[in-house]
Parts: sequence; structure tokens; C-alpha cells
Amino acid sequence: MPELPEVETTRRGLRAAVEGGRIAEAVVRHRGLRQPVPRGLEQQLAGATVQSLDRRGKYLLFECTRNGHRSGTLIVHLGMSGRLWLVDRDTPPQKHDHFDLAMDHGRVIRLRDPRRFGLVLWQRGPALEHPLLRDIGPEPLTDDFDGAQLHRETRSRSAAIKLAIMDSHLVCGVGNIYANEALFRAGIDPRTPSKRLSKARCDALAREIKAVLGEAINAGGSSLRDYVGSDGMAGNFQNNFLVYGRAGEACTRCGSMIRETKQAQRATCFCPHCQKR
Repeated sequence: MPELPEVETTRRGLRAAVEGGRIAEAVVRHRGLRQPVPRGLEQQLAGATVQSLDRRGKYLLFECTRNGHRSGTLIVHLGMSGRLWLVDRDTPPQKHDHFDLAMDHGRVIRLRDPRRFGLVLWQRGPALEHPLLRDIGPEPLTDDFDGAQLHRETRSRSAAIKLAIMDSHLVCGVGNIYANEALFRAGIDPRTPSKRLSKARCDALAREIKAVLGEAINAGGSSLRDYVGSDGMAGNFQNNFLVYGRAGEACTRCGSMIRETKQAQRATCFCPHCQKR
């Protein structure tokens, strides 16, 4: 958390404020994030123009130019508790506000990250050649990801299917919340060995992954703890959860009790009646 829908919601909310805009200054208040914020980043960004704001998986990519020529990419990851939002330039920073991107028009894109698991990095070369980006799998909302691709990539995987779809090398950006929800919708037990899924079940799962992520983006993401959108407003998709966070409650389809277990130290919620191995 934040997962792909929250990052995409943030991207969409920031685009109008940054694309084509000039960076007045960058302010680094705390370099000790998951990886240290690079020295000299402030100088790299000051005076640059943000040509575009893109997303790859859960990473936000601020493509920057200087004097009409590409200068590099600011890569931002929100980690476990980060939020990136717009504030007025005179808004005083709080304790966990570690990074500001102040634009010429007077607004500031501010990173708040209480747990400091986020990332603020600089890539001079092509953004997708950065070590964190070059090996990740297809975007789940594109035609590059479908049931055929999922079936092909899971034939040699004995890991549980929930863990497989959360592996960014197979498909990028499917986090814990949305893996739980997609597997419930597809009627698949999250503990099922990946290689046991038929082509038909892979088709169903890929379809539900796309649907859940799309619906979550339209709802502004899910706000459970720290996440808010770029406008400071909470998302609403948590109101639509069918299994995640509902252990001990009745399944909305069959009335059975939703169960919870742990997979790789993450909560897995499922209906033992509706989801089959």
C-alpha cells in the first residue's frame, strides 16, 4: 500500500500541475529513504521542465528536459506509507514531509512518507533501463497482459497463485489488496499452485485483475491508512472490498465465513466455498 490504483490516481491528479511546467526548485529534507536520495538532485531538477508524468508499475516517472533536450527522469515510489500531493508554496512542511518539487506556477508536489520506505531517484539514461524498472513484467491494464500470457508464465511455477500474480516479474503492480479481490471474483483459491491453473481459469483471473484495478482507479484508489490522492482526498474503493479486510464476516455471495491466512507475511482473505483449488 499504495498499490497500482493509488499510484495511477496520483499520476492523473498531478499531470495538469506538472506536465509542461518548469521546476523552480527541489527541496530534500531527509535523504534517508529506502535508498538515499542522490546528492546533487536539487541542482539536476532546478530549472528543468517536466515534459511528461508517466507510470511503470508502482513507479512515477517525471521525464525532464532542459533547453529542449532530455536531461533525465525523476523516479518516485511511494513505498508503504507515502503520498504525493499538491500544496501551496507557503504551506509549512510537517515532520514526515521529506521532499518538495516546487513548480514555477506556485504549487508544490510534496512527498510525505512516515515510514521512509519510498524512493526519490534520478536516472540520466532511459528511464526503463533503471535497475528497478528494466526487469518488471507487463502492465496489467494493457494488451500485453492476458490469460494466455498468465497461463504461459505459470507453467513452471509451483508457488501459490496469489504470490505469483504479486511477483512484478510476471505482471507489474498487482499488490496484496487487489490480488485478494481478483482471486475472489475469479473463484480461485489463493493457495492454488500456479501451474495447476487451466487456460480458462487464467483467462478468468486476468480478466478480473483488469476489472478490479480499473474499478479501483475510477474510485480514486483505496484509503486504509495514510493514502490520499494528490488533492488530499481519500479514495473510495475500500467500500467495495468483497474479501480483503473482511475475515470473520459473511461472504456476499454464499454467506460462508470469510477466512484469513498469511502468505509471505501478507494477509490473504478468501471464501472457502466460492474459491476452489
